[in-house]
Amino acid sequence: MNLHKQDALDYHRSGRKGKIEVVATKPCRTQADLSLAYTPGVAEPCREIARSPDLSFEYTARGNLVAVVSNGTRVLGLGNIGALAGKPVMEGKAVLFKRFADIDVFDLEVNSEKPEDVIKFCQLLEPTVGGINLEDIKSPECFLIEETLCKTMSIPVMHDDQHGSAMVSGAALLGALAIVGKQIDRVRVVFVGAGAAGIACAVHYLRLGVQRERMLMVDTKGVIYTGRTEGMNPYKARFARQTELRTLTEALSEADVLVGFSAKDAVTPDMLKVMAPRPIVFALANPDPEITPEDARSARNDLIMATGRSDYPNQVNNVLGFPFVFRGALDVRAGAINEEMKLAATHALAALAREDVPTSVCQAYGVEKIQFGPEYIIPKPFDPRALVWVASAVARAAMESGVARQPVDLEEYRERLERLGTQLMLSSSSSRSLHDERGTASPLH
Repeated sequence: MNLHKQDALDYHRSGRKGKIEVVATKPCRTQADLSLAYTPGVAEPCREIARSPDLSFEYTARGNLVAVVSNGTRVLGLGNIGALAGKPVMEGKAVLFKRFADIDVFDLEVNSEKPEDVIKFCQLLEPTVGGINLEDIKSPECFLIEETLCKTMSIPVMHDDQHGSAMVSGAALLGALAIVGKQIDRVRVVFVGAGAAGIACAVHYLRLGVQRERMLMVDTKGVIYTGRTEGMNPYKARFARQTELRTLTEALSEADVLVGFSAKDAVTPDMLKVMAPRPIVFALANPDPEITPEDARSARNDLIMATGRSDYPNQVNNVLGFPFVFRGALDVRAGAINEEMKLAATHALAALAREDVPTSVCQAYGVEKIQFGPEYIIPKPFDPRALVWVASAVARAAMESGVARQPVDLEEYRERLERLGTQLMLSSSSSRSLHDERGTASPLH
């Protein structure tokens, strides 16, 4: 798909400006409605919540409301453009939460690069929202912010650039390994990029079964090795290896997996030539991958390739993770998004990829058939089954790990999710029809 600058600008400014709005969920047409919505009637739920804070989930929208919080210091493909310039991305995140999981969002841009300011801001938000999705915050500050919030807050907090990337790419890794016939505890993995996503993926892959001694991490200064001081921080230091290797090419020699979260053209075709047979290459820099599939295949015809782009097969997209993870977490009122829940999401996506793909999904992508294989290692973003599989797996993991405060019957919950998925598909079709008829984006009511 060729995307032109003017098309994007027109999309955002036509009709109602931006991409989101707030819609009332209760009638307010009469004096009686007004007396219930505001004074004097509103005093009754206020009194109930004052007596029992958990009733905030019954009498307000808090239980289905996530704050997307960013300070704009590391916006996808754009760098440190600031909180205000990052707002269109955060509005886009809100659209995805609503479209894929029916979760409402307040996008909140914090005009400070100080970690302590972002931390305090989020802590003060706790009475307002049911969860916090941190977004586009540079490393290493993002690690401190998330770690502090997870320790001090009693609602789910997740930095999507870290854990969304880890969960979804982890599912892609499991699928690719099954296809090439390699065991996860035997493969050599090289990470290109040691920022938020790269480090979080390394941590997650360890839990999936990759062995630490078979991992190497490479940043702009080269291999992260024991004793290196230049460009280091405590988070990178966790993955320092005792090795004589210093360059990316050296690190890739006989490597089975390359995972890139760096920059365009960071990987050359010659680098891929030194990798082991049947290599797995995840070039996930956005919007331009470390190496294009065309260039990669010019060097190797035995590889499995994934990017973050929708115009190539095997798109590793965080939208397969964060909406459904928060859906499951909110629905059981989880006090956190823990490692068990993240692993559950990864395994659910990996298992779904091996299932027969419905005709409706094939039609959405304009193909006759989609089948688990080298060009389909992970579910498609518009597969409605992802909501059911991932959210229910996350809810189960939350209950089994003891962080769920409102357990659900999983069979009934899956049925609810299936109905929700159908509703979201119908709503999306209706929205597209209105857009086509009017030429501007139309709000759904």
